[in-house]
Amino acid sequence: MIFSAKRLLAAALASILLAGCASMAPEHSRPELATEPVFDPEYAPDGSVVASQLSYRDWFGDPRLRGLIASALENNRDLLAATARVEQARARYRIQDSRRLPTVVANAGASRTRQPLGVNPSLDSGDVEGAPAAVTFDRFDLGVGVSSFELDFWGRIASLSEAARAEYLATVAAQRAFYLSLIADTATTYFEIVETEEQIALAEATAESRREGLRIARLRLDNGVTSALPYRQAETLLTQAEQQVSSERLALAQLRNQLAVLVGGSVPADIPKGQSLAAQGDERRLDTGLPSTLLLVRPDIVAAEEQLRAARANIGAARAAFFPTISLTGNAGLASSSLDGLFSGDSFAWSFGPAISLPIFDWGTREADLDLARALEVEQVANYDRTVQTAFREVSDALAGRRYLAEQVETLRRAVTAQERIARIAQLRYREGVADYLEVLDAERNLFSARQQLLTTERAWLQNRATLFVALGGGFGEVVSYE
Repeated sequence: MIFSAKRLLAAALASILLAGCASMAPEHSRPELATEPVFDPEYAPDGSVVASQLSYRDWFGDPRLRGLIASALENNRDLLAATARVEQARARYRIQDSRRLPTVVANAGASRTRQPLGVNPSLDSGDVEGAPAAVTFDRFDLGVGVSSFELDFWGRIASLSEAARAEYLATVAAQRAFYLSLIADTATTYFEIVETEEQIALAEATAESRREGLRIARLRLDNGVTSALPYRQAETLLTQAEQQVSSERLALAQLRNQLAVLVGGSVPADIPKGQSLAAQGDERRLDTGLPSTLLLVRPDIVAAEEQLRAARANIGAARAAFFPTISLTGNAGLASSSLDGLFSGDSFAWSFGPAISLPIFDWGTREADLDLARALEVEQVANYDRTVQTAFREVSDALAGRRYLAEQVETLRRAVTAQERIARIAQLRYREGVADYLEVLDAERNLFSARQQLLTTERAWLQNRATLFVALGGGFGEVVSYE
């Protein structure tokens, strides 16, 4: 009995070792870079800061913005759902990977059976005087078994396990990509709120100034100094400013509602006060590196590559389906007619047997499965190239914006200064009677428009700064591993 048990154990171990000894999946290799090898040097001078080594707390100086981002990363419902999908993918991978090893089941049982002797003509109790009409016997069993364990000679199960692992890693990377996009969305919305608040303050100050102008125009009209035209023109200026206040307040309410969704509810009351647009930026410049570095720090690219890896693993599983499926069933244990004799030397029993199956006619099912897997690989290669190109474009756009938006901000600041001087001169000329009120009207309109454009462009520059930071893989503040 001991010798038989050793042979059974050796056979089982040999079967397990033989499983997964081959793989028919194509060897995975990263596709060639589908972009230019370097960013345009005109827009990408060397910087002093590497985005992928910074967290959002290191990059954004506004304490209110940092608090809002922290609240969003903790409470945003879409991010919570993405995190749950990671757990689902990990569980599916564990389920699939567990099939590479046999499932061992322990079992124990006891039964008592009464068998009438009359059911067997050869044992008819009526022919034997004093014989019982039936017999009763007991059976006790204790053992372990393996049921239909597939020996993975062709690597089918190993390929399916590799595909599930790649899908899991792709889900992890997708969750990290949403993490970064949530940082960018929160920063973008916050900068729009700050700009809108400053636009409201500008419009209210302008409206107050124009009310004073309207009062003076009324006095001049009542005293016969001017006609009704300057008064009506001053009145028009005031209504324009008041309309702008109402428009900006509506936009502010909508932006605050949008921010509440991003942070997962109401904005926490303990978040500190924020900074103005002019106080947001600093002199640090991000180092763009090479486009090839994006392949390692951009989680959306990592996710696309893992999807490609999963598609290639599925090709291996589809190829392996053309070969026979060999499964193993085995049991070993103790059996006895009495509980006392269950552990005796003669109670050991075992069974061991393989089974093989190979579809002969499946009407092209396996060929279609392989064609499908190959087509999915082609699609994933295209998706990977497109993801890389999109990342390259996002960085390139942000680099161009970094330069030209900064130039626009500087130009608009000079324009505002010039318009302020023109407005003062127009007011003096009007009061001295040298010019009519139409000149003042044009000067006031141009000044208001220049100030609005400056605020809008400052906000766009800050949003571009946040976009470039995220596009270069910034936000985690550590080297991210997807293993």
